[in-house]
Amino acid sequence: MVNPTRTPSDPETTGLCRERERERERERERERAGGWALARIGGPCAVSLPDASSARELYALLLCALSLIMVAVLRSVVALMLLLGQVWLGAAAGLIPDVERRRHAPEHSERFLRDFELRLLNMFGLKRKPTPSKGAVVPQYMLDLYYMHSENGDQKSIRRPRSIMGRHAASRANTIRSFHHEEALEALASLKGRTTQQLFFNLTSVPAEELITSAELRIFRDQVLSDFTQSNTSLAGAFQRINIFELFRPAQSPSQEPLTRLLDTRLVQDSHSRWESFDVSSAAARWATQPHHNHGLMVEILHPGEASDGEEAEASRSRHVRVSRSLHTNNESWAQARPLLVTYSHDGQGTATLHREKRQVRRPPKQRRKHQRANCRRHPLYVDFSDVGWNVWIVAPPGYHAFYCQGECPFPLPDHLNSTNHAIVQTLVNSVNSNVPRACCVPTELSPISLLYLDEYEKVVLKNYQDMVVEGCGCR
Repeated sequence: MVNPTRTPSDPETTGLCRERERERERERERERAGGWALARIGGPCAVSLPDASSARELYALLLCALSLIMVAVLRSVVALMLLLGQVWLGAAAGLIPDVERRRHAPEHSERFLRDFELRLLNMFGLKRKPTPSKGAVVPQYMLDLYYMHSENGDQKSIRRPRSIMGRHAASRANTIRSFHHEEALEALASLKGRTTQQLFFNLTSVPAEELITSAELRIFRDQVLSDFTQSNTSLAGAFQRINIFELFRPAQSPSQEPLTRLLDTRLVQDSHSRWESFDVSSAAARWATQPHHNHGLMVEILHPGEASDGEEAEASRSRHVRVSRSLHTNNESWAQARPLLVTYSHDGQGTATLHREKRQVRRPPKQRRKHQRANCRRHPLYVDFSDVGWNVWIVAPPGYHAFYCQGECPFPLPDHLNSTNHAIVQTLVNSVNSNVPRACCVPTELSPISLLYLDEYEKVVLKNYQDMVVEGCGCR
């Protein structure tokens, strides 16, 4: 008896196979759907899982997400620590002001200004800021020297110093100092036809680095006509001899003559009022280097023919030369008429004080293209000494035009920017390599200025200071 078997063509068998095939297809779709969902949730932690609903796969997914969170938190902590470190370093270096720093900022600013002012004073050759008294006197001769050679002065309206020696000496010096004599140390003696006066000048304020090239003693001689001289025509317009001696050893007693050396002499007519200048260069140069040898000068005035004219003629003549203060002379007139010692020296820096060249006024074209305005050029800058409180001791000028340089140095460098070969090469390299900086806009030509001021000892000084005014700018 043969058992009956189902063939593949049996309808029941075929239906069962198709059902199993559809079941397998649904399982594959579920696996694919679970894997994509895991990939969307887990990101880089996604893995191929046969079943996304199982506990093992969920645990792995949670661990992966937790690790990502830990990494993000760690990165944030490290970044915060680095930021705090930078802030702390910046505060320690003074780059980031805090509340306490703001509270003490004025003290730091005042200290900085004091240090900066001291540095400027040292540049001017001063140890401290001068504080002259209200009674400090500026000789008119020093003002005339300043305005005669200052670009701020009107050459037609100023009075030119008549001292030929002074103008010649100033052309070889960059510092001019004036000294009034010490009135407490003056000595006066008068004999028939002869008047002597001892004058002492303290030159200890002259710096050691300055070399005195020349010096002059200036004595004012005015016309004083008394009733006696007006009635006696033989004395009117007479001549006097003025001798200037250096004292090596003063007289120890009235009967003893001092030890002297003749420095200069001049025969003058007493009918004219004017300043007389005498060369005392050798004495002043020795006093500056050897102060202990400074015993002063002796002025001797000889009155020819007065021995027989009587005491009234002698008294009248003695008033013609102002070597000492008279009872009827007020302080203001005596301050401008008292004897004056003027020294001319050079400290080895720069040009002479009274050597001045006329500046060529650069007139820019009326129309400039916009891109040229940003190029390197000179800009106005006025320095007012009253802004820093220096007008108290600086007599002239009240300020000056210093100028400054600012602008770009473009590629290629134009010819008018006064560039060096190195600046041209540096600008060329900058055009292809930005790590190399461009050439800088800096002063290429500087000029000096002359200052008339009172120093720490209330001595009037006229000095030439180098490199104070920008004359030209360029790329360097």
